[in-house]
Amino acid sequence: MDFAKLKAPTLKELFVREFETMILSGKLKIGEKLPPERILAEQMQVSRAVVNSGIAELSRKGFLKVKPRSGVFVMDYRRYGTVETLLSIMNYNGGQLRRDEIRSILEIKMIVDKLAVELSVDRHTDEDIASLERYLDKMQRLNDNSEKAADAAFSFYHELAMTSQNTLLPLIYRSFRVPVTHLWIRFIQKYGNEVVCNSAREILKALKNHDKAGAVASVEKAISASISGSKEIYEA
Repeated sequence: MDFAKLKAPTLKELFVREFETMILSGKLKIGEKLPPERILAEQMQVSRAVVNSGIAELSRKGFLKVKPRSGVFVMDYRRYGTVETLLSIMNYNGGQLRRDEIRSILEIKMIVDKLAVELSVDRHTDEDIASLERYLDKMQRLNDNSEKAADAAFSFYHELAMTSQNTLLPLIYRSFRVPVTHLWIRFIQKYGNEVVCNSAREILKALKNHDKAGAVASVEKAISASISGSKEIYEA
């Protein structure tokens, strides 16, 4: 067995993690003003460069906002955050997602998958179908490993987005790779990989038959079952 190389976090990473924890825990409140960078650097015993770059990253994630001549303020990350913010929330929660976050991810996935199949029915090539068949075959051979099966499922649906020939769809789907794969793992552990393969098989069959309504229905059936049906994956 190979073991991954251990890597110590940088001071910037520790700075960002500390502020994410304080904001997500409520210790730092929305609208609260932070001390000047010089004071933060002195109190946390890091350089001002670390503080400056850390604040920039936290601002990009929607946790902080730098207001010229006013200071740095804690922001409502749910209003101004990005997918990166969701990953920070997952890390803070020990890799877990709350019910509303899971539902939101599934709703976005349904929108992306439905658009992908609608476009793919009219645009896919024989090579696209062959590629999807290879991904499905890989999925079917991974019943004994939920993590690898989840990666294979993600790859199948990412390839599905590719077959739409829409430039942005694969990029949008890939931006959700970590949380979506997390949910695939949970689904496979609860309901089995064969359920995932069956859904992919139905979609692929509809694409081959140029059955747009059937492809969309297959997507809706599978994801709706996880949102509020017989295959829910909400975490306790």
